[in-house]
This record gives sequence, structure tokens and C-alpha cells, in this order.
Amino acid sequence: MSNEMNNEIVIGLVSISDRASGGVYEDKGIPALHAWLTSALTTPFRVETRLIADEQADIERTLIELVDVARCALVLTTGGTGPARRDVTPEATLAVGTKEMPGFGEQMRQISLHFVPTAVLSRQLAVVRETPDHAALIMNLPGQPKAIKETLEGLRDADGKSLVGGIFAAVPYCVDLIGGPYIDTNPAVCVAWRPKSAKRPAA
Repeated sequence: MSNEMNNEIVIGLVSISDRASGGVYEDKGIPALHAWLTSALTTPFRVETRLIADEQADIERTLIELVDVARCALVLTTGGTGPARRDVTPEATLAVGTKEMPGFGEQMRQISLHFVPTAVLSRQLAVVRETPDHAALIMNLPGQPKAIKETLEGLRDADGKSLVGGIFAAVPYCVDLIGGPYIDTNPAVCVAWRPKSAKRPAA
């Protein structure tokens, strides 16, 4: 509870890859997620990172531990969302969630479709996991650093005008609604949308 009292948000970052977790190549997912959050959030935060293989039981166990034990209010996963046999991140995420949030997955695919027609093969999704005294938003993100940034931040034209909204704009208010800490963002990177009644004065 101390993290919620001092307004520090704990964020879980999970990279799911057989080869990266086995040391075949360096993981790029967690550094990309951390770098984007550092640029986008003005609220104090710390991360809990996990690099694991594409094993459904391991993914479920990791997500449960991050929410129930580490008390993350937000968990972002990267990797394992395609149609291949070893891609089981969505199944694991659904298994630990108590509410599915389909709008996030729909918007992720809309963003990616601006770049590649194979975005329709993505099975990215989001859920809320609730326990008696805590809740967290868990979101499956793409595996490539460029796609991670585009998905979270959205797309802008050469003049900086928004073409497609990123999914993170809706994350702070979602975390509000499930009882998590208040998240402020850097509007130059991502404008967090809230109804006027839910906005707090800038710190």
C-alpha cells in the first residue's frame, strides 16, 4: 500500500521469448518499454522486469506474481502474440484476467495496419486482474521496439498532428477506475485522456 500512498506506480515489464530468455540474442522488448515509459510518464514509477520463455504456465505464474505479490498496477508484455504454435501469451493473459478489455486489442491492430497487412494476425489483448484488495491492467504489446512505440504513442503527421491515437492515452483513466495510482503523462509524448471530473491539478 505504501506505493499507492506516495503515488509511485509499480509497472511490470515482461518479455516473452524462447530465444532471448535462452541467451540466443539480447532482449530488446524490456529496454524499449522502459525507455518509452521514461519519456512518457511524469509520475514517479519503478519497474519489475521478467524475461521468460513461451511457456503458458510460466507466463501465467509471472503475471500473477507481478500483480498479486509485486503489486503492479500495470503490466506490459511483449512477444508471443502471433499464430505460431509457441505463441501463447494471449491464452496465459486471459487465464489470469477477471475482465477482458477488448478495445485495447482492437486499437493495437488498427495502428499496426497502417504499416503491415499482417497486423490482422496479431492476437494482442488486454485484461484487468482483480484480487480482493488490488487490481491491475495487463496488456499484450508487439515484440518490435518500433511497433511498441507506435502502439503506445500513436501516429502523427509531419506537422505533429495525430493521425491515429495510441492506446496509452486511455491507460491512466483505466488505472483510476480499477483503484490504482493516478498517472500523469508528458503531453509532448502522450496526452492522458480523462473526463474533467477525474482530472487533478498538475503537481
